[in-house]
Amino acid sequence: MRTVCWLVVLIASACFSQNTIDHAFDFGTHKTSANAIAFSSSLPYNDAVGYGFDFGTAYKTSFTEHGLVTVGPIYFSVKVPEGSYQVTVTLSGKNTETTIKAESKRLFIPQLKVDSNKSITTSFIVNVFNEKISQGYDVDLKDRERVKLDWDDKLTLEFLGNSTIESIRIENANDVKTLFLAGDSTVTDQDVEPWASWGQFITAYLDDSIAVSNQASSGASLASFRGSRIDKIISQLKEGDFVVIEFGHNDEKIKGEGNGAWGLYTETMTDFIKRIKKKKATPILITPTQRRAFEGKKLKPTHGDFPDAMRKVAANEAVILIDLTQITTAMYEAWGPQLSRRAFVQYAANMFPGQHQDLEDNTHFSNFGANEIALAVANAIRDSDSELKHYIATETPQYKPSQPHATDSYTIPFSSRFKIEKPDGN
Repeated sequence: MRTVCWLVVLIASACFSQNTIDHAFDFGTHKTSANAIAFSSSLPYNDAVGYGFDFGTAYKTSFTEHGLVTVGPIYFSVKVPEGSYQVTVTLSGKNTETTIKAESKRLFIPQLKVDSNKSITTSFIVNVFNEKISQGYDVDLKDRERVKLDWDDKLTLEFLGNSTIESIRIENANDVKTLFLAGDSTVTDQDVEPWASWGQFITAYLDDSIAVSNQASSGASLASFRGSRIDKIISQLKEGDFVVIEFGHNDEKIKGEGNGAWGLYTETMTDFIKRIKKKKATPILITPTQRRAFEGKKLKPTHGDFPDAMRKVAANEAVILIDLTQITTAMYEAWGPQLSRRAFVQYAANMFPGQHQDLEDNTHFSNFGANEIALAVANAIRDSDSELKHYIATETPQYKPSQPHATDSYTIPFSSRFKIEKPDGN
């Protein structure tokens, strides 16, 4: 049941029943559709109201008869329960373009162009989750995660571009399949620029019949994912869902007898697989991305026995394996020692606010690098025997790791939130 009461005055306001799961917002001074909240002026996000323009971007908005016009990136948030939602956005404005991200920079709509005077409508699925597992049992979040948009009680949309936003619809989509991501900083949604991961770009290459719940964590190892982290995912699993597991970067740092690739790593991964299968969901293993560690024109391996250990577990447990270690090796070597820098967070000083020194990181990706890896993963899934291949968007282009895109080919705009401090893990 939906209960919406609204009033349009100088500031729009609304009240929802606690059971409300459908939200409709119309922007501009035109007549609004039935049951929609009418916006004709800026309203900063207010937790008590439950929606509005977030992160101080309300001042960047203006309204015309046709809808909301923005100056620079804006954030629009709606307070919602944990779950999956279909978001439908209607845009207009001839010869305009808009990119839409959600939560912590998950890319959904890259550079959508409006070529005519006609409005266009696009939709996608966003998964919202919080730290609650059961009564009195929460995910053990790091302090840095507590300020991420992924773990709050809002669905946040980020709009970059110059198209007019006519309306936003948010509807319950809990009946769709969910792809859960368990991994480290190379997988997690990096919430600020210039850091990025393939996990927050894979959303652009899936169709709107599956949601992505990216619960990976910077600095995580398989061992640290035991307990509340995997318990959260297991608690949400439905029959037919998928769980991607990619670890290795931080597992190498765990020392001591029995803690290597063939001990703790193998045992923990096998346990995760059995728990996932028990819920009638499908585990998929992905070997860790390579580090950019060149010796001449070739990469030197930096993950020891961990990729081999994962390959063996996949064979023993009859689980689909995506060999991202081999895939990224081919990609980086195709670019070579110099051009491959652009796939990583390597920027000269003063490229970003507050950045007074060069950024030199050989583990964490730039937006370009993250998108290339996401595209490679999507193609590897499509070429696999996994049922997940049926959810790869039909328009996803073919990709050969040995023939990656030119490093200057990526044009998705930066988000407006920056932080120079590197993510946990290496």
